[in-house]
Amino acid sequence: MNSVFKSETDQKLGLLICGHGSRNRIAVKEFADLVDSIRDRLPEVHVEYGYLEFARPTLRDGLDALRKQSVQRVIAIPAMLFAAAHAKNDIPSVLNTYSSKTGLIIDYGRELGVDRQMIAAAGYRLKAALDKSPSEMTPSQTMLAVVGRGSSDPDANANVSKITRMLTEAFGFGWGETLYSGVTFPLVEPGLRHLVRLGFRRILVLPYFLFSGVLVSRIRQHTERVAQDNPTIEFVDVDYLGAHSLVVDTFIDRIDEVINGQAAMNCALCKYREQVLGFETEVGAPQLSHHHHVEGIAESCSLCAEECTGACQVEDAPSLNNSTHHDHHHSHNHYPYPNSDHPLGPTTLKH
Repeated sequence: MNSVFKSETDQKLGLLICGHGSRNRIAVKEFADLVDSIRDRLPEVHVEYGYLEFARPTLRDGLDALRKQSVQRVIAIPAMLFAAAHAKNDIPSVLNTYSSKTGLIIDYGRELGVDRQMIAAAGYRLKAALDKSPSEMTPSQTMLAVVGRGSSDPDANANVSKITRMLTEAFGFGWGETLYSGVTFPLVEPGLRHLVRLGFRRILVLPYFLFSGVLVSRIRQHTERVAQDNPTIEFVDVDYLGAHSLVVDTFIDRIDEVINGQAAMNCALCKYREQVLGFETEVGAPQLSHHHHVEGIAESCSLCAEECTGACQVEDAPSLNNSTHHDHHHSHNHYPYPNSDHPLGPTTLKH
């Protein structure tokens, strides 16, 4: 870690880890545990965290806690795998509003992104799954399906595909494909039904997620549904990333980038700032958070003791294949997603 943390101004520096939030208490606990791991690595820094929605503390709560500790400068790091609307618009909107009202200096870092350490963490999860597999098939006889969260931002979706390719080449898998849990295409179930036609006898399904929650549960459910219809194929569930030490290392690197003035997001493919093919109408969209109506709502799930089962969500969801990228079903007033009518994707962003 950079020596600036050991300067005379230590006690004025604070760190805010910015999460999305979840109704699922296991996901919330996993996030808090991750922050504790970061605290352990940075004992000389005041570390707090906050969520956009569905859990407490909120981002404002976290910032208030830092101010009470006489912090004068905050480094805010989005706990997001890739930069889509949450990292590009929603979180900055909350931080900028808070800064303008209080005068607190907030420096914003970048998302975890496509990073060698994140890829290595996913590799550990894949290796553990392969070690447990009863099959003696080689990697070249195995297909990898990486499932991303899914976004209306093509830049974020494309980065999941890059992770898939890096992992496919690292292990020498026979084939690698990228699927998504919602918003974009192809979704998990229709995607897997296409993939089984390629003839591989083993398919690894890796949820490229930081934490548990209803979306990981849906990935498991969709995989099981396809597996039941294809009993001759071995479907292997791979663990999500979690608070792997390499994930924590990546957070530390993002903090270090801010300290050294090296934090830079990929604005060349940002649909809000450049005319990305197919999304030209969204250039210059206002930087507004769409989560104010559910900020701080902490209705925790009481059904899940371990990884989310999804039992608390199924009754409310008319179709798992049309689920949104949130644990709820309401409009955030986003621009209409141009691919909302795609046959392998959901229609939840069409208004």
